[in-house]
Amino acid sequence: MIARYTGAAMGRIWSEQRRFESWLQVEMAAAEAMAEAGIIPEAAARAIRERGGFDVARIEEIEAKTKHDVIAFTTAVAERVGEEARWLHFGLTSSDVIDTAQALQMREACDLILDGLAKLGDAIRARADEHRHTPMIGRTHGVHAEPMTLGLKLALWYAENQRNIERVRRARAVISVGKLSGAVGTFAHLDPSIEASVCERLGLDPAPVSSQIIQRDRHAELLAALAIAAASLEKFALEIRGLQKTEIGEIEEPFETGQKGSSAMPHKRNPIGCEQVVGLSRLLRGNAMVAMENVALWHERDISHSSVERVILPDSFIALDHVLRRFTKIVRNMVVYPDRMRENLERSRGVVFSGTILLELARRGASREQAYEWVQRNAMRSFNEARPFKPLLLDDADVRRVLSAEEIERAFDLAVHLRHVDRIFGRVFGEVSAGRS
Repeated sequence: MIARYTGAAMGRIWSEQRRFESWLQVEMAAAEAMAEAGIIPEAAARAIRERGGFDVARIEEIEAKTKHDVIAFTTAVAERVGEEARWLHFGLTSSDVIDTAQALQMREACDLILDGLAKLGDAIRARADEHRHTPMIGRTHGVHAEPMTLGLKLALWYAENQRNIERVRRARAVISVGKLSGAVGTFAHLDPSIEASVCERLGLDPAPVSSQIIQRDRHAELLAALAIAAASLEKFALEIRGLQKTEIGEIEEPFETGQKGSSAMPHKRNPIGCEQVVGLSRLLRGNAMVAMENVALWHERDISHSSVERVILPDSFIALDHVLRRFTKIVRNMVVYPDRMRENLERSRGVVFSGTILLELARRGASREQAYEWVQRNAMRSFNEARPFKPLLLDDADVRRVLSAEEIERAFDLAVHLRHVDRIFGRVFGEVSAGRS
C-alpha cells in the first residue's frame, strides 16, 4: 500500500469489511431472487436480509480452522441468521459469490478513478487555457526543434487524459458482470433466470457464459486500462521533471513553505512528486502483466489467480488513485516561468526558424536539396561561431538571390508559427474559434 495514502474512499472499497459486505450483498440478492422464484421460503430470504451480518474478527477466527474464507463467512453470517440460514448460499459455489461481489468492488473503484481523471482533466484544461499563447521551444530528441506554446503541450495532455477516461469507462463495462452458474458453468443447481435476477438487482449484466469463474481477460483489460492511465501520468510528470532541470528552468512542481529538498544541500527544490508518479506507474504496469498471466487457468478454474488478485486489484486502484490526486495538485499549482521559456527559445539564436526559410526558398524556385544546403551551412555557422542565424542568412549571397530581406524577416515571425493555436484548441476542447491570423 502507499505510504501516507489519503484516499480513504478507495481504501474502504478494498477493505476486508467492504469485501464481506459485497459478499453479503450477493447472498441477500440471491436469497431474494430464489424466494421470488419459489425455490426457498420467503421467510428465509427475509431473515437473511434482516438478520444477516458478520464480524470480521469472527470470520477470521473461523477461517483459521476451516482454511476456507467463504465457508468462514457463511458460518459467521449463519450464526446471526439462525435456523433459516440453511437457505443461505443455497445452490451457489464460492466463486458465484466472490466473482460477482468483486465486480461490485471493481465497478465502484472505477467510478472513483473516473472522478479523479475528470478532475485532472479540469486542472489541465485550466492551465492550458492560461498558457494558450505562452511561447516556448518545442524539443525533439531533447534538441530545440520549432516554437510552440505551453498551452499546446497541455492540450495534448488533456486529449490523452480524455482517452484514458474512455478506456476506463469501457473496462468498467467489461468487468460489470456477475455469474451464478455453479461449479463448472452449467447451472446444474439453479436456473439461469436466478442469475439474471440477481444481476439485475445488483446492476450487473450476467456473463453470457462462464466456467466456475468470470473469465480473467475482463480483469486483464481493466488492469491494462489502469496501467495505460498511469503511463500517461508518468509521461506528463516526466515532462515536468525535464523542464524543471536547472539548465532549462521553464516549469517547476510546487515547493511549499517549510518544505526541504535535501538533507545536505539546502538550496535544493527537487521534483519529488513527479518522481513518485513516475515510480508508481511502474507498479501498475507490472500488475497489468500479472493480470494477463491470470487469464490462463487450468480447465474450468484453479485458484492461482485468486491470491494474486488480492494484491494487484487493491494495489493498482489505490496506487492510481494516489498518483491522480498527487499529480492533479501538481498541475494546479505548478510554477511556470514564461521569461525563461522566451530566453530558452532565443538561446539557439534563431536557427529554430530554419524550416521556414527552407520552405520559402523552395517556394520561390530553389531546389529543395540546394536550399537545404544553404540553410544548413548557415545554421552550422550559427552553432559553431555563436552568431545569430538571421544576419548570416541576410549576408548569404545564394539565399539573397532568392529571398528579400523582408521575406527573411517574416520567416522569423513567431506569430506566424503560432497562428493556428486557437484552431487546435477548438479541436481539442470543442471551442468555436476563427483562430489568430
